[in-house]
Amino acid sequence: MGNVNQAEYWQQRYESDSIQWDMGRVSPPLKAYIDQLPDSAKNQAILVPGAGNAYEVGYLHEQGFTNVILVDFAPAPIEAFAERYPDFSAEHLICADFFDLSAEDYQFDWILEQTFFCAINPSRRDEYVQQMATLLKPQGKLIGLLFDREFGGDDIPFGGSKEEYLQRFKTHFDIDVMETSYNSHPARQGTELFLKLLAK
Repeated sequence: MGNVNQAEYWQQRYESDSIQWDMGRVSPPLKAYIDQLPDSAKNQAILVPGAGNAYEVGYLHEQGFTNVILVDFAPAPIEAFAERYPDFSAEHLICADFFDLSAEDYQFDWILEQTFFCAINPSRRDEYVQQMATLLKPQGKLIGLLFDREFGGDDIPFGGSKEEYLQRFKTHFDIDVMETSYNSHPARQGTELFLKLLAK
């Protein structure tokens, strides 16, 4: 389980195409959220950490969002994304550890969570919450999906429950929405929570 925090581990998984929960397209609840945003949101600073194959980043780019930053500490998915979107700003493709990002360098209007939380070691979840809040502007939003189920193993993905998430996030966030997603991908129906949290 300790290996999940190592870039080499993830690089090997991407090179071997061993990312079992990858849906191959933008997640329906996140697409729906993006689709309802006004044009005035298209220059907001947005972070997608642990972005992996980054379908949501690609979709934001296609819809005209101009200030989206993709972060992953494995170079393989970043290189693949750059090939798919050669007009995406290279400066916004960052190969780094999310936990090493500094609030002095980055402040975001909102951060998009999609299968990043479930891929980090559960022992770092409180650190995740604090880092998310640190990188957001006051009242900045954490938008995304979390698994509302347990997987029962010692390898990724790691599950959890709404009760756990409420306890963890309330320290640094006001809970606007944390409810079962009504428009999840069929394979995930009833097992995802959609969240909209506001940084305190």
